[in-house]
Amino acid sequence: MKKELDLNLIGIQKVAGGSVTQSQLVPGVAFKKTFSYAGFEQQPKKFENPSICCLNVELELKAEKENAEVKINDPSQYQSIIDAEWKIIYDKLDAIRKTGARVVLSRLAIGDLATQYFADHDMFCAGRVPESDMNRVCNATGSIVQTSLGDLNESILGKCGLFEEKQVGNERYNFFTKCENSKTTTIILRGGAEQFIEETHRSLWDALMVVKRCLQHSDVVGGGGAIEMELSRHLRNVSKQVKDKSHFIMAAYAKALEIIPRQLAHNAGLDATDIVNKLRYEHAQGHKWFGVDIENGGVCDTIESFVWEPALNKLSSIAAATEAACTILSIDETIKNAKATNTVDQAANQPVPVPGSGATSRPSIR
Repeated sequence: MKKELDLNLIGIQKVAGGSVTQSQLVPGVAFKKTFSYAGFEQQPKKFENPSICCLNVELELKAEKENAEVKINDPSQYQSIIDAEWKIIYDKLDAIRKTGARVVLSRLAIGDLATQYFADHDMFCAGRVPESDMNRVCNATGSIVQTSLGDLNESILGKCGLFEEKQVGNERYNFFTKCENSKTTTIILRGGAEQFIEETHRSLWDALMVVKRCLQHSDVVGGGGAIEMELSRHLRNVSKQVKDKSHFIMAAYAKALEIIPRQLAHNAGLDATDIVNKLRYEHAQGHKWFGVDIENGGVCDTIESFVWEPALNKLSSIAAATEAACTILSIDETIKNAKATNTVDQAANQPVPVPGSGATSRPSIR
């Protein structure tokens, strides 16, 4: 992440199949093999110290987008038009080859003609590369994306120590590794089911956000519900010195803070009541950083166990929760169900027959 702290520089690829323990960190860039044309399998799939050319140019023969009309006087002139189209595409391909690039990437399509051309010259190409992956390749290799081929030279090429195409699960991935000045990395997540991979992704992203926050703000507090239990203990002690009815408010606030360690223990499959009681005892003894120990099923000193959380996150979450509670309590209007009210009124006004006579009477509502 360096100094930029840009999470977009961290690529996360999801590959179904296998175990989550087969997930790997790639010190560089890895992205899924793009759509390819005939001739792709003839291209080399591994290079050491290759030059990389990144383009935003379409390399294929295609019809004109707009209606075009060409008038010729001699049928032989038609062949000259065809030759001119082929010359344009071959001039582009020759210009790329002369730069010395061995790997060619483009955000736009690379057609079958260009694919076969690169295969004949022992070059690798990939078209329709996603923009996010292309940006990470540029950050890793130092390549500069070109939108035209008029001024290609070696200065716009990137470098990497190793390029190879490897099989990951049922997919093929392009790996750019051993980059000297790499500013990006890629995490490949594995898992048996898509839902499991998504949950792993969510947990990993939360961890990355915590790391980023710690780098921006170095103040940390004990995790595992330790800071909540300490705040709860402090508020209970302060509330005992308050003589008016705000005592109950402070006591309720202190009790609400215990929800965090209680829920952590519950999620870990522990006895939440027993864990919270142990934490109350430890914090009463002055052990202010004691929190839930999920691994051993008890309590521990979270600072010594390296279970930390950014202090800024705690300040923000407590402030947001307090504001939400105040907003709910500040609602000063009664919420009424119009349909239920109308039903009660109709029942009250409906006549009730009197037993033994044909008369009816109105019910009295008390």
